[in-house]
Amino acid sequence: MTTGEKLALLREKKGITQEKLSEILNVSRQSVSRWENDISFPETDKLIKLSKLFECSTDFLLNEEMQGFEENRIDVSIDHCYKFIRECGYFFLATAFHNQPKLRPFGMIYSNKKALYFATDKRKHVYSELVGNPQIEMASYNVNTRKWIRVNGKAEVENSIIIRDEMMSQYPLLKQKFFAETEMFLVIFKVIINEINTY
Repeated sequence: MTTGEKLALLREKKGITQEKLSEILNVSRQSVSRWENDISFPETDKLIKLSKLFECSTDFLLNEEMQGFEENRIDVSIDHCYKFIRECGYFFLATAFHNQPKLRPFGMIYSNKKALYFATDKRKHVYSELVGNPQIEMASYNVNTRKWIRVNGKAEVENSIIIRDEMMSQYPLLKQKFFAETEMFLVIFKVIINEINTY
């Protein structure tokens, strides 16, 4: 994990915007953005301030080999994961059914900041695969930042009408596809996350 990735995750974990961090450090928001995208690097005095603010060592911020990672473990938030995938515009969903791996692209993902959700059709093979074996991996690649995100976990059917309505509101195409008589085929899966990795 690069210094920029660590800074972005630590900032989000603290609930600080790029604008707020730029005010704290007396730099421009563009500077913070450039640090987080590994375009430029914070000066030594700023690095020291960042380590104090984020309660970690400067060594941790500088070391891409992740020595001392366990003491300074960064949890990638669900919100960060959701924003990453939305920015990419797609993700790949890997399932396993009868010991056969299956990989397919998906475009629609939703988050209420508590969990990730995706929708499919009960008439598709992916539905029976997920019911037969809920273990999944999701992956997405951002061509602009050249970074991957991988999510490991399991998918369970989500029956909440609120989640369904929020997802249909976010994706009008779902509403068009699953209207009235075909709405019974719409199924939403909640992702129970075991692990998220970015690299």
